[in-house]
Formats: sequence, structure tokens, C-alpha cells
Amino acid sequence: MIGRLALAFLAALPLAGCASISAPGAPLASDAQIAKAERQPIDETGIAMRWNERLAPFTIIDNVHYVGTYGLGVFLVTTPEGHVLIDGALAQSVPQILENIRALGFDPADVKYLLNTHGHYDHAAGLAGLKRASGAVMVSSVADKPYLEAGRVDHGPTRDAPFPPVRVDRTVGDGDTITLGGTTLTAHLTPGHSPGCTSWSLMARDSSGAPRKVFLHCSASLGGQSLVPPAYPGMADNYRASFAKVRGMQADVFLANHDIFFDLHAKRARQLAGERDAFVDPSELQRFNTAMEQGFLSALAKQQAAAEMSKRP
Repeated sequence: MIGRLALAFLAALPLAGCASISAPGAPLASDAQIAKAERQPIDETGIAMRWNERLAPFTIIDNVHYVGTYGLGVFLVTTPEGHVLIDGALAQSVPQILENIRALGFDPADVKYLLNTHGHYDHAAGLAGLKRASGAVMVSSVADKPYLEAGRVDHGPTRDAPFPPVRVDRTVGDGDTITLGGTTLTAHLTPGHSPGCTSWSLMARDSSGAPRKVFLHCSASLGGQSLVPPAYPGMADNYRASFAKVRGMQADVFLANHDIFFDLHAKRARQLAGERDAFVDPSELQRFNTAMEQGFLSALAKQQAAAEMSKRP
């Protein structure tokens, strides 16, 4: 997620792979906690980045739909056997996410899996409310599970931004898959922005019926977090490994959980103007990865230089 410093800049369906599966337990957040969080005022960052402004839902491609807010991506993957919802935006966003799902003609009660990209509050705070509304199986990476269940991260600029905790029913590792109604989603661990940052991919068809790979990137921004010293151990090495990993990937449709990362509104305007496959761009993932890596290297160099200067007498 971008963070405060950005202002200056149970479903009985198979979970494939080696995922750890546990029986769903009692909710971690009470109804009162969820209701209180939904009523909280939006913070300055959220207002400036338009994180909770309404946006009409729409179909991105095939069975992949946008049901998030103006500034925070939430994605609904629909199938004949139920649906998958990815990310939860803010706690205050839950009512409009549910309304958006219904506006597209789907029932939130048919959401079987609730996935998370990472545990920062702008993508995780709404998960408890969405899980309560849908009864879905909550899925996350092993590394980010503690943040979701604690309702806060323990580092970086969002460590003082608690949110309703959500019980994680299942965890995924790199390459694990979820298959539902003929659609398979694959988890790609891309740590850096968070220790367990998880990107997701699936296949869909464009307006001509051609198969297209859809890739939802967890995040590759620093989000106001420190590299020197690292916000968490091994952070810089995680970023390097993830940039290298993504360089070997291909995607036809690039999605992200912030509007600014994938030019959401310009593409939607083109789509409304008649360009049915406005979100198809096979080169966008690599452009994004290159830009994020350059930004990371620049920030790392500056922070290393500042650290060295501070040591001088």
C-alpha cells in the first residue's frame, strides 16, 4: 500500500498445491468492532488518495470484475460454482463493495474464497466485514497471516493503523492454486512491500475469445517504509528477489490494488468509449516492474548514503 508518506510522493471446494488448511474458527472481530471501524472517519491519506470514493462496478475482462473504490482495487472473479473476492480495501469500504457485487448481479453470499494480497490496512481492513457478509474461506500467505489475525502490522508507517482482525482459514505458498467453477487462480509470492506479499494470476478470454493471462500484482512500492534500516528483516533482499522473479513473467492484463499503478480510470474511460479490451496490454507488467525496481534502487542508494553521512563525525 502507499501509506501515509505517499502524500509526499466453509466452502467445500479444492485448494490445490501445498496450502496449509485449517478448519474455520470463530470470527476474530466482533460485530461491534466491525461496525465501529466502518463508522470511523477516513484518514488524510485516504481522503487525498480517494481511497473510499465510490466507483461504479464494471467487468474488466471475461469473468474478472472491478468492485472496489475509486482508489483501492477489489476484484471479483465469478464462476458458475461461486466466486472469489480479492482484497478488502478499508473497513469503511465494505458496504459499497457489497453493493457493487450486487449491482453486477451477483450475491455476496456466493463468494466462496476471500483472498488477500497483503496485510496493510488499506487492503485488509475490510476483510473481516466481507468475511462476515459472505461466510467465505479467508486465504492469505503464511507471512502475512499474523498481521491479518492481529489487525495491525508491526512495522512501517501503518503500524499505528489497527483494523478489525480476520481469521485466516487457509494459507498459500508460492505456486499454490485455487480452482473454482473451472477457473484456477495461482498464488505468486512477491515479498518486499510486505513479508508475505502475494500476487495472483488466472486465465480469462478477451472480447474475441482469445485466452489472456491476468496478473494482479500485490505491490512493489516502498509505501513510506524504510530500507535503511529495514522496516522488517530481509526487506531489501525480498524486493530484489521479487523484481527478478517478475522479470520472468508474462501477463496480458495487469491489475493492481491502487488505481494509480495500473491507470485504472484512463482504461475505464477507453472501455466506456467502446474499446472493449482496454485493459489488455502485454507489455504493462514489465514496464511496471522496471519502474518500480528503478524507484527501489534509487531510494535504497539515497538511504544508504544518508546512513553513511550520519555516521561521520
